[in-house]
This record gives sequence, C-alpha cells and structure tokens, in this order.
Amino acid sequence: MHTKYGSPDVLRLMEVDRPVPKDDEVLIRVRATTVNRTDCGFLRAEPFFVRVVSGVLRPKATILGSELAGEVEAAGKDVTSFKRGDQVFGLTGMHFGAHAEYVCLPEDAAIATRPANMDYEEAAAVCDGAMLAIAFIRWADLQAGQRVLVNGADGSIGSAAVQLATYYGARVTAVCNTKNLELVRSLGADTVIDYTREDFTRSGGAYDAVFDTVGKSSFRRCSDLLKPGGIYLSSELGFLAQNPLLSLWTPGIGGKRIKFPIPKVSKKDVLFFKELVEAGKYKAVIDRRLPLERIVEAYRYVETGQKTGNLVITT
Repeated sequence: MHTKYGSPDVLRLMEVDRPVPKDDEVLIRVRATTVNRTDCGFLRAEPFFVRVVSGVLRPKATILGSELAGEVEAAGKDVTSFKRGDQVFGLTGMHFGAHAEYVCLPEDAAIATRPANMDYEEAAAVCDGAMLAIAFIRWADLQAGQRVLVNGADGSIGSAAVQLATYYGARVTAVCNTKNLELVRSLGADTVIDYTREDFTRSGGAYDAVFDTVGKSSFRRCSDLLKPGGIYLSSELGFLAQNPLLSLWTPGIGGKRIKFPIPKVSKKDVLFFKELVEAGKYKAVIDRRLPLERIVEAYRYVETGQKTGNLVITT
C-alpha cells in the first residue's frame, strides 16, 4: 500500500480486510502480478497531471497493480461467466489493486480464463504490454508488408509490439541493447539494431511507422526514417508534452504524422491475446520473478529503465 506519493520507499506491506464482491463482481485470489511503468508513474504521481485521476493531494487507489493472474475465489449472485475455481488473467485498469492477495473486479472487466499453455506467472505478464502495443498498431493502421521500427524492443511494450507487428505481417526492425539481440530476433524481428553501438536514427531506411515504446527519442530525430505519410508514435509525452500536442497537427509535418495512442482496456483484446498465446503466436518475456515481500526492490528495478520484458510478482 501507499498512502502518499513518492519513491518506492513509501510502499508498505500491510494486512487489510479481504474485499467482498458485489453482486456483479468476482473475488480473485491473485497468484501473480507485475510491476510496470504505469504503477511507477502512479506511485510518484508523475507526470503531475495524473493526480487528476489518482487524487490531487494523496492517492485514491492505495493498492497499485494493474495486471494479474489468479483464481476466482467467489462470485456475486449476478455473475454468469465465471465461477469459483476458474483460473483467470487480465487487467484491472484504473481500478488497480492487483498488488494484493485478493481483488474484486466486475464480471465485465478485462479478464478472461487463463491460457491453457501458460502458468500464472507467464499469464500475468501478457496483457499490459500487449494492450499498449496493440494501440500503437491500430493507430498506425499497420498493414501486411509495411515496414516498422520498434525502439525499446526488449521492454514490456516493445517485446509485445515486435510480436504483434509480426503477426500482422509487418517487416520489423527492432532496436535493443546487446544482451537482448537474440531474444528480440526470436520474437520475430527481421532486423535488429544494437543501440549501444549504432544510433538507429541514422541507420537509414524508409519506414511506414516508428514505434518509440520507451519514449527515448523524438519525432524530430526519427523524422528522416519515415516515408511520406509515415507515422511516429511514442509511449511518452516527450519534451514539454510535445507528442500529444503535435498529434493534433493535421495532416502532419512534412507529410509525416505524429500519433499519441491512448490504450483502451478491453475484455475483447484480452480474449484476442489468449487466442494468440494458445496458438503459439505470442509469449510473455519475463526478466525477474520476485515475491510480494520484495516489491519495493521490484519498483526500484523497474524505475532503472533496464527491465527486459516484464517483472513478475508472486503473491
């Protein structure tokens, strides 16, 4: 729990009452969750405007965690699609609450039965990165045969973007660090650039889209990589919040456009991700697995920006 904004040091392990599901809710025993950039942002209330959602002076959601896998412990009397004992996975959205042993979610929340070929820890690491990555792909209207560059291809969003872009038939150039070159190739990337040895913005090529999944570059630096009509998308606001502001500029700058995707958490997408997993078309990339008792350490590690894929917390 955190009752004030700040660094991971404000987090405390506490005993609280087990939540009771409403008539349209399920009570989930959380077996695994993750710590991701969204959790870190809401912990610190950064950027500042997240306080509009999370609480101006102190956090409304004192238990973070937006991604989970677990078991249905109880179901409200109006619930028809889940029953006690069902193994589920998905997202809590702005409800948060997954960094706990139990959480209640509405039946129509972005949850589904767990993929048959994944354990709890793997399933917990599927949806957050994939939900953000699919937003990139939809905003770019990515088509088979198009060329896309993914910066930060070894992160949670980036590893998802490589796999999803490949699934849709795109030709993928992936940017990552030296130790993850082979990992990213195994996810489907056609070409891999080691950013520790080469500035990808000077690598040439004409891309239909550039996905900056770590927000470490800018439209200005990536513009020369884009074809006329090409699209730059970033997961971060950029300097002086330029990315959402420039995304309003139509039709674009020099015929090239900026999009700032805002993902929508949806049960339909969770079911789609489950289909991909069970068909062997998508896998979760996991960096570390830590117990709930080490969650402060987990947040500190995620904040270094060096995480490969996902960091899973077992409860």
